[in-house]
Amino acid sequence: MSATADPRRLSLQQIAEARHSAAFVGRAAELDLFRANFDVPPQDERHRFVFHVHGHAGVGKTSLVRQWGQAAEARGALVAWVDETAESVPEVLASVAAQFSGARRPLKALDRLLGIHQRALHAAAREAGDGEPSPGALAAAQAGLIAAGTVPVVGALAGGVDPAAVARGAGGLRAALGGRARQREEAGLLAEPVRVLTPVFVTELVRVADTVPWIVLFCDTYEQTAPLLDGWLTELLTPRRHGELPANLVLVLAGRRRLDPVPWAAHTRLIEDVALAPFTEPESRRLLNAQGVVDEDAVREVLRLSGGLPVLVSTLAANPVTAGDASATAVERFLSGEEDPDRRAAALACALPRRLDADLVAVAVPEGRPGLNDWLIELPFVAGRHSGRARYHEVVRAPMLRLQRLTSPQTWCAAHDRLADAFAARRDAAAEGGDPDRLWTEEAWREAALDALYHRLCAHPRVALPDALRAGTDACHQDPVAARHWARTLAEAGEDTDSAVLRDWGRDLLAALTDHGPRATAACGLLLTRAGFDDTGRAAVLVARGWDRFRAVEFDAALADHGRALALDPRSARAHQGRAVTLRAMGAHERALADLDRAEELAPDWAWAVRERGETYRRMGRAREALAALDRAHALDPADPLTLGSRGLVRQRLGNPEDALDDFDRAIALWPEYHWALVRRANLRSVRGDPAGALADLDRATELAPRAAGIAGERGDVYRNAGRYEEAVTQYGQALALDPEYAWAHGSRALAYEGLGCRDEALADLDRALEIDPDYEWARQQRERIAADEGRDRPAG
Repeated sequence: MSATADPRRLSLQQIAEARHSAAFVGRAAELDLFRANFDVPPQDERHRFVFHVHGHAGVGKTSLVRQWGQAAEARGALVAWVDETAESVPEVLASVAAQFSGARRPLKALDRLLGIHQRALHAAAREAGDGEPSPGALAAAQAGLIAAGTVPVVGALAGGVDPAAVARGAGGLRAALGGRARQREEAGLLAEPVRVLTPVFVTELVRVADTVPWIVLFCDTYEQTAPLLDGWLTELLTPRRHGELPANLVLVLAGRRRLDPVPWAAHTRLIEDVALAPFTEPESRRLLNAQGVVDEDAVREVLRLSGGLPVLVSTLAANPVTAGDASATAVERFLSGEEDPDRRAAALACALPRRLDADLVAVAVPEGRPGLNDWLIELPFVAGRHSGRARYHEVVRAPMLRLQRLTSPQTWCAAHDRLADAFAARRDAAAEGGDPDRLWTEEAWREAALDALYHRLCAHPRVALPDALRAGTDACHQDPVAARHWARTLAEAGEDTDSAVLRDWGRDLLAALTDHGPRATAACGLLLTRAGFDDTGRAAVLVARGWDRFRAVEFDAALADHGRALALDPRSARAHQGRAVTLRAMGAHERALADLDRAEELAPDWAWAVRERGETYRRMGRAREALAALDRAHALDPADPLTLGSRGLVRQRLGNPEDALDDFDRAIALWPEYHWALVRRANLRSVRGDPAGALADLDRATELAPRAAGIAGERGDVYRNAGRYEEAVTQYGQALALDPEYAWAHGSRALAYEGLGCRDEALADLDRALEIDPDYEWARQQRERIAADEGRDRPAG
């Protein structure tokens, strides 16, 4: 900033950031190294395309790469950040795409495929009875309206629906995914998302790279994401593997360990290896001086105790020590500035929980004085102090845990038991009113459950392990991404208790869940072979693996797993239900009903099994039987919005729009983010002559699912039903911009063009719809009709 800059043009945050940057101490050589790379042309042998920063915890990796990020932005670079919260390569790509969009550099083609990938995942979940109603069932529910013209099917099903499809029952994957081209695309994204998405990502990077001086992608905490990203990143850098990357791309990795030489060996000439050592004495002195520590005795003692680790220099600078005051233990070093023995004991006790708040402090320190939490969160080694998720820095926490575990085992166990009980109470409170079959997808419940599990394992590693592994069976069943958090909890408990058994389980489960993407199949295999479960437990694992294989469209394998589960435990209602859903997806509806009969015999009050019966009848075109089953499911679980949404579609098909609207209203009241029901209600409102209400629903649905092409298509239908053909054409165009292979949107836009008198455009759209889906019979009939009308209108002669 120049001396004459007008301060009114700067925001408070900009001024604070400038001060932070100016106060950044040390790492001058590393900063200069990174900055200088921008001045070296990519063709120059000295230019580096990958920077890898590594070093021990507390050595300042994150602080350095944040400074690098500011340096890159100062050079006009487009910057994106990824950390350990990304659980798969598609999540990494979605995060990068979202950040680029925020910088007005959208990756539109990638966004479209990511949207299709998400819809395909949701479709599989719905087929599994694990989410919204199945897209395959949507066609049957629309039968009453199809005769009046095409009806768009939205959400995961973004294809065309025609009377012939309804006559065939509209079940199975083909109906769920639409036409052949869409089926291939979505099936490919489900089976091999990385292979499909990566070339598009590369193409989009090349396009965006032409508009900015540099693109810099940062991957922090790489020690956690390396198992997930090593193979993908090295393939990206391999010529002709996924396309040619732009030369103005720089990749920054920051983690504790050196790069694995096996995957990275072929790329060493591209990499600048930056090993961060502890601060030199001059750097430590500058940091201490910046924090007001100038007494030479105190400075020397901090230098001796910190070992140059920046986090410890900062910690000890906040409580300077004097010569001769040192203790032999690391804990004494961190707390040497605090003379109050009660506070020292409290600081030690509060290292036990992985996160802190006032209630947990009261549990960890039952006899603590008022104001203890306020004092604790201001300690220099506490991160996230005002975020509601305060935690000790791991460099400080680890020796505190070790000291307590070794010096007072009984106190250690008792404290962890208290914390486990506190988190169990939070877990149970979070479960109230929730669906027990979806709890692992709920963040509040999952965090409390994992913290309860962690503390129980810390108190009693071997005794608590069997229950922890059984909990993992449920996690793998409900949400493979959540299962990764579960596996990480076992690994952390193993480290903190020095338990080789827990450490090995956590390591192997994490590898299984990471190496195979967001899939639980390999982790279930470990549980089957090593957990020592009885037949009932093994059957539960097989059911979890069966669902995982079902979601991956591996129907034969899913069927086999559910069959093996029933051989072990013939009374498993979940195995019967899982096999029924798999059989239904394979078109074997009668066999599916037989399994659902048995599931209901075993668990007559289980609403999910009854709802699946309703779904099955609906896909078979047996609407009245579907309604009866869904009525029973609703009576068993009145708070299930999915049952209400499904019943709304059945009632709509049976010609009961008032009752259908009531069901949609109640479903949305129970689940305001239920965008599928919002879109279905919009469709019903449009048909009933309420375009304003329909558009309001679609506005809300767009907020919830901005990349869903089907919502824009539905909006086009609202305008078309109201005779507003030009606006309809615009909306169908937006849908097709999101998804050019959206056959239904081409067919529906053809009718809007026809309304405007543009027959050539209408015929062209219908030709394109049939090119995408040669079996789209409705489009074929419309084309024949319009062509025949055109022939009648042409003058004879």
